[in-house]
Amino acid sequence: MTTHPSPTSARPLDVQGSERAGHPETRGIDLVPADERAGRPRQLFAVWAAPNVSYLSLAVGATLILMGLTLPQAIGVILVGNLLWILTGIVAASGPAAGTSGSVVSRAFYGVRGNKIVLVLTGWLIAAAYLALNWSAASVAGIGLAKRMGLPDSPVVNATVICLIAAATLLIAIYGYATIVRLYTALSILLTVVFVVVTGYVLAETDWSYAPAEPLRGAALAATLGIGFTIVASTPLSYSNSPDLARYLPRDSSPVAVAGWTTCGAYLPSVVFTSVGALAATRLDMTDPQAALESILPGWFVPVFVIAVVVNTMTNNGMTAYSAGLSIQSVGVRLARIPAVLIIGVLGTAMTLYAILVWDFLTGVNTMLQLVVVVTGPAMAVAVTDLVMRRNRYNGADLLEQEQGGPFWYHRGVHWSGVLALVAGGLTSLMWVTTSFWTGPIAAAMGEFDLAIPSGMAVAAAVYWASARLLRTLPRS
Repeated sequence: MTTHPSPTSARPLDVQGSERAGHPETRGIDLVPADERAGRPRQLFAVWAAPNVSYLSLAVGATLILMGLTLPQAIGVILVGNLLWILTGIVAASGPAAGTSGSVVSRAFYGVRGNKIVLVLTGWLIAAAYLALNWSAASVAGIGLAKRMGLPDSPVVNATVICLIAAATLLIAIYGYATIVRLYTALSILLTVVFVVVTGYVLAETDWSYAPAEPLRGAALAATLGIGFTIVASTPLSYSNSPDLARYLPRDSSPVAVAGWTTCGAYLPSVVFTSVGALAATRLDMTDPQAALESILPGWFVPVFVIAVVVNTMTNNGMTAYSAGLSIQSVGVRLARIPAVLIIGVLGTAMTLYAILVWDFLTGVNTMLQLVVVVTGPAMAVAVTDLVMRRNRYNGADLLEQEQGGPFWYHRGVHWSGVLALVAGGLTSLMWVTTSFWTGPIAAAMGEFDLAIPSGMAVAAAVYWASARLLRTLPRS
């Protein structure tokens, strides 16, 4: 990795050591030296708010109403499901402590070799799937705008729109942390203004007395509430990479502040705009969210809304691609961070092209959000459990040591406590999940009641805690 002399102590907050806003970040997973750290935990609020002032949130909120929930039931699911952002915030606290990426911190959970296998799944495949999911949302909006501009409705035009959005997003990931901190602060304000305007029009159309044609009761209601919770909670569970956005903060940054600002930055806009999606679905046909929202907006504002949707998705995927590039390095692929970002970007673009040109958008969104929790839920549980057991005492230099016999080599490079916990949690979650094409046997026996998240996370946390204690691989708290 390229290194540069550390700047003077008078540097502004957006300048993080050798990494400056507007310049491609050169640092990968290597340790951030103490004299190159700057900033305060409160800057994390805007970093997490910008990607969560989201069009995808509107679609998810609408889905809850389309599934048959009443408005109060949908709002309840939104409030509870988004509470899992607290876990994202807790995991973020390991960033300043370790001074390296989350994909390196996870060597403490799985061992040097075991971590590589886990990252192929969580850091590559699932990250690429989330890139595709969000790019699909942006592409649907961008393709609609292209039609308004008179461009033909053809696969070539659609593919071009997708590739342009992906390329612009990858630039954010390439420029990296300092640019993200500076840029997202401004974008969070601009996106909020646009989506507040949209919210005003939605509120004017909301049917506050809305009731489903056939209200859900008993087992059917319980099953729908479980599925809704899984869909909403899947987003915060996907961000076990949250240390990446906090690792440039000083080591003595308050863990409570890091966790709090991260949680609030994500939770507040997620709750607000997912709720707006639910409100919109009380009167509008949200099976096509973009067309429905455009139908109530003034003509001059529609292009502004579409651009905001695209920009929001770019902010979301910029973070995902940034972390995925670090994960590729953590696996051991000998690539600089920027080529690593481009690789994951190509994979995500290919998946987006398939999703848009072949699959239905809302079907793709719901199916993916329900399935990924089988992995992301247990993985988040393992991360939080390890942090609590270690009291957030991570040493970046030790984590970066990969030689046999190192601090995180464990047994032949594998920390079996973490691997067994992830597998046990994943299998348990799979037994409880309910999707359009797979229903776990326990969920089926319970009337398709989806408890994939709490069951998988509880088992993963319990197995990790018990086995780590039994094998004495973690310090006693």
